[in-house]
Amino acid sequence: MNRNLLFLGGIGLGAGLMYIFDPDRGRRRRATARDAAHHIANAFDGAVGKTSRDLSNRAQGLVAELDSIFRCEEADDDVVAERVRSKLGRAVSHPHAIQVAVNQGHVTLSGKILAREVDQLLKRVWSVRGVTGVENRLEAHEQAGGVSSLQGGTPHRGETSELMQSNWSPGIRFLMGIGGGALTLYGARRKNILSAAVGLSLVTRGLTNMGMEDLIGLDGGHGIAVQKTITINAPVRKVFELWSHHENFPHFMSRVREVKDLGNGRYHWTVAGPAGIPVEWEAVITKLEPDRLIAWQSAPGSMVEQQGIVRFRPDGDDKTVVDVRLSYYPPAGAIGHAVASLFGADPKSEMDDDLMRMKSFIETGHQPHDAAERLMRGGAVH
Repeated sequence: MNRNLLFLGGIGLGAGLMYIFDPDRGRRRRATARDAAHHIANAFDGAVGKTSRDLSNRAQGLVAELDSIFRCEEADDDVVAERVRSKLGRAVSHPHAIQVAVNQGHVTLSGKILAREVDQLLKRVWSVRGVTGVENRLEAHEQAGGVSSLQGGTPHRGETSELMQSNWSPGIRFLMGIGGGALTLYGARRKNILSAAVGLSLVTRGLTNMGMEDLIGLDGGHGIAVQKTITINAPVRKVFELWSHHENFPHFMSRVREVKDLGNGRYHWTVAGPAGIPVEWEAVITKLEPDRLIAWQSAPGSMVEQQGIVRFRPDGDDKTVVDVRLSYYPPAGAIGHAVASLFGADPKSEMDDDLMRMKSFIETGHQPHDAAERLMRGGAVH
């Protein structure tokens, strides 16, 4: 067993050294690794500061809340009124249309309200600390039509548990990460796969601050979004011409092996995925405005779900601003994205390089040495 582990470790170490010290791309990879290390260190320092402040504020708030409960002090009517008003936005869609009056803890509600929101509002008001009674003088309306104070507004969704929200605060992320790590270790020791999986999900959720739909790639997730802008020293017509013929992409992109024009705005893509494994899919042009924009999306049933849009804006006679917006849904969601990144298949880090190659290709007319087409002529895509 130990020999096998040593053998596998040696293979992994050798592959890592070959990746870092590759003659063609090793220097760039080492520079990228250094930049990533600095970025991680700075991000870690910032995250520690935010987390400590959030936990400190939560602790102070909890102490103050407990102190006020055990003291059982009667709240001033003005204080109770402010507490009630702070609840309105969570209970009704038009809080500005409701007036609140308090007399010795007795709350009187008046104004216009949608009928379906009355019960929810009364429950919320009764739950406010310091309220001794509630009088309903509200004017309920089944529909908002014809009532000026009920126009517009934001439909209320009620209070949502912080754990169910899309974004977690730094303190919650820290606590869930600690709890998830403990649950993962417990599941691993007890050979309880479910506990380990739940714990690992909590750790990943805390680290990425992304919803579970995005993490595991379920429908309804927002996917991975990338946005980049670059200025090219060439007329907009020349830049658009290159982008509108997707079969040109292997000339300046490092991982796009081949793009075949299938006609009618459909293209077949072959890209070097994680560890150089080819990944193929079809994409469809959904909108094309000459010298202005190109939009596309992957065809239904494709292995890679993605969509994007590129806008072209002239900056004088000889410059073009290119704005690229891309979103994609990797297999296994953000977890799959993170795994792919370990093998150098991260669109967020590689789009910068591809755009710089495109800029060089257009401005100089020379194909970059690390473009996919040139690499394939000399051997396999790295």
